[in-house]
Amino acid sequence: MPEILLGGPHAIVTIISDRILILPFWSALFASLHGTLAELERIYFIYFSASYKDFSWFRIFLRYSFISKPPFVLEPKTKILKMEPVVIDGSILEGGGQTLRISSALSAILGVPIRIHSIRAGRSTPGLRPQHLTGLNLIKDLTNGSLEGGNIGSTEITLRPSQISGGEFSVDTKTAGSITLIVQAILPCLLFAGKKSVIKMKGGTNVEMSPPLDYFTDVFSSVAKRFGISFSCKLIKRGFYPKGCGEVDLTVEPVKRLSCVTLDQPQTLKCVNGVSFVAGTIPIRVANEMAHSATLKIHDSLGNIPVNIHQFKENKAFGNGAALILSCETADGMLLGGTGLGKPRNAANQVGQEAADELIESCFRKVCLDQYAQDQVIIFMALAEGISKVLVGPPTLHTRTAIHVTSQLTGVKFDIIDLKTQPETFIIECKEL
Repeated sequence: MPEILLGGPHAIVTIISDRILILPFWSALFASLHGTLAELERIYFIYFSASYKDFSWFRIFLRYSFISKPPFVLEPKTKILKMEPVVIDGSILEGGGQTLRISSALSAILGVPIRIHSIRAGRSTPGLRPQHLTGLNLIKDLTNGSLEGGNIGSTEITLRPSQISGGEFSVDTKTAGSITLIVQAILPCLLFAGKKSVIKMKGGTNVEMSPPLDYFTDVFSSVAKRFGISFSCKLIKRGFYPKGCGEVDLTVEPVKRLSCVTLDQPQTLKCVNGVSFVAGTIPIRVANEMAHSATLKIHDSLGNIPVNIHQFKENKAFGNGAALILSCETADGMLLGGTGLGKPRNAANQVGQEAADELIESCFRKVCLDQYAQDQVIIFMALAEGISKVLVGPPTLHTRTAIHVTSQLTGVKFDIIDLKTQPETFIIECKEL
């Protein structure tokens, strides 16, 4: 049977026995649609850059879902040539785990082998930490791929993915490593798996330097739905620093394509909701104090906007912990978030004020995405069909890092447009893959 290589917008290569024929892309695509190439056993896709020397595998079914049906099979064309990994510098910009998460996810989705060096060079303890290694090993297993350098403390890894399988998996960081950071890495991959996926995860649910689970399931999920993303995170048990032991079940339904979003209009505030909880031996009055101080701060800054913060003692938890998660709903149904995490030497009212300050900053700017959501949507903007636009505050270093890595691996162009407002607001625009 003949086999075929589609070369982005540039060319199609049809391989019949030992004969190679190069055809214009659209004429070959037209021929395949009309049955001329109906007896193809497999279709392989390859994208050539302007130089025609550098290339990466693309899952074109993101754009043309009709080819995902038999007899067309999409898989890396390793019989023709072995791809050299795309080299990524992990020390650029944010210099932390963001580069690792974005690049490994895109590696799996696009089928591109990657080599990342100088991993987390910008951190006090460089190299892979438990949650990073857990996420990488999970992506390796999800794609039936291979991973070199997969050790705690490693500053260089090579990931060679195959096809994303989906299904049921279990992972355990064995520490308070953030569950939500693992979800950030694997969620994009699972969207393009062959079937529904359920990932049982153990680690930290409410820990420093990462979005709390409540933010992810409330604020971020509302944004994700606008891209056509459907997932759920079922909380089994909360886990805090230092031991973790939290449990979450992530369920993800695959998609044929992602929708573009246009979220570029200033928002009108509607109400503020939230949860304030304690766990373990910490008394409920701490949750009450966090909620009270946040409410006072919000009313002082935003006026008489309705505020409803649910205060409770969390029984489904391992160890001691306290947290406050706020969300402001806008008239257009957007959610902006603010979070505070209790610490041994932090007063409860300080935690409440910190969460309120984060929320108020986004509310003052009347943006569509807060500082945490803006970097998380970059990969989905690149993979979505069409042009996406989002209204944000000043792009964070995490966001600029996400844009840099995503552009390097996909070739997608992002524009950051300064709207010259006070307080500062920007439009991030992305054209489709």
